[in-house]
Amino acid sequence: MTHSSLLRSDETLFRDREVFEFTFVPEHLHYRDVQVRELASLLRPALRGGSAGNAVLRGPPGTRKTTTVRRIFAEVAEVTRRVVPVWVNCLHDRTPSAVYRCIFEQVFGHAPPTTGRHLDEIKRGIVSRLREEDAALVVCLDDANYLTAAGTFNTLLYQILRLYEKWDVRKAGVLAVCSDLSRNLAAEADERVRSVFHPVEVNFLPYGKAKFRGILADRIRQGLYPGVMPPPLLDRIMGITAGEQDIRVGIDLVRLAVLRAEKDGRRRVTAGDVAAAARSVTAPALQARVAGLSEGERALACWIAERSGEGADMASGAVYEAAREYLPIGKTTYHEHLNRLAETGIVDLVPGTGRGRAVCLRYDAGDVAAACRTPDRP
Repeated sequence: MTHSSLLRSDETLFRDREVFEFTFVPEHLHYRDVQVRELASLLRPALRGGSAGNAVLRGPPGTRKTTTVRRIFAEVAEVTRRVVPVWVNCLHDRTPSAVYRCIFEQVFGHAPPTTGRHLDEIKRGIVSRLREEDAALVVCLDDANYLTAAGTFNTLLYQILRLYEKWDVRKAGVLAVCSDLSRNLAAEADERVRSVFHPVEVNFLPYGKAKFRGILADRIRQGLYPGVMPPPLLDRIMGITAGEQDIRVGIDLVRLAVLRAEKDGRRRVTAGDVAAAARSVTAPALQARVAGLSEGERALACWIAERSGEGADMASGAVYEAAREYLPIGKTTYHEHLNRLAETGIVDLVPGTGRGRAVCLRYDAGDVAAACRTPDRP
């Protein structure tokens, strides 16, 4: 390696490191034009002195629901003071007190006193500022499904949507964001909330590989210097991201791989950098997937990983015949377990010729084996 290929101690590979933070809001939201238009139409009446509409934003994690809301809120804040957009992270703020403190802080630019402030006083402070500006409040309850788990969803929606009745302010709007597709937030609203909620459902469908690549390529263009990320490695990162179906995985992979290259003083990311970054990023996701498996499913996953690591035939039929010599498993149970591993996202079942589908691991074989091994399994 020549001296010119090494970074000096005061050099960096990042043109803008913030581009790879999860809180970064890009100037252009690729592939979410439909959703942007739907949300903009709900906010438009508030810009004209009326009330914003309500919505439930549904989609799997990493489909840019939060980023879309933040982008629209940033644009609203730039052009008018007649709408006060507030974003609440319900994973952290789930009680009425915590939510109203979050609203107060974003309305005033500072937090309310931590003691000696009754909830009604916090509300009174919020609505007094809204009245001063003749402004409409729009609250995004991000990860609102955590409010249903905490038992505060209906209480908060009722209070926020009916602020105008008690405090003489313009009617607030609520955007409820949900990444748990098994939940239907509109249906979980009780009768008193349904009478004022009436949300539009805005769906965020998962991206395909081409769209994942486009988003990542744009982040790389904005955040890195030319030549730092070779195109074949971007393709590898795109493949991992598509497997996880979460754009945040890809963004973090780029960041970690570049940090590793920078730490070693290199000007270009290598395949080793991407592999190391992938292990650190995908390990938590793999652990979460394995946690939902039964003992039998975990045992089969471990066996598949060990067989794959040995380079053996991974046709479904061959895997079954080999597995039944070591596992107490019949053909029906085998296929049930195999389909479950595919649903969980640990394996892909790829159509092939000969003995049925090929069983392909989405993760490193050694990582899967380690994650699936139970204490009584060697």
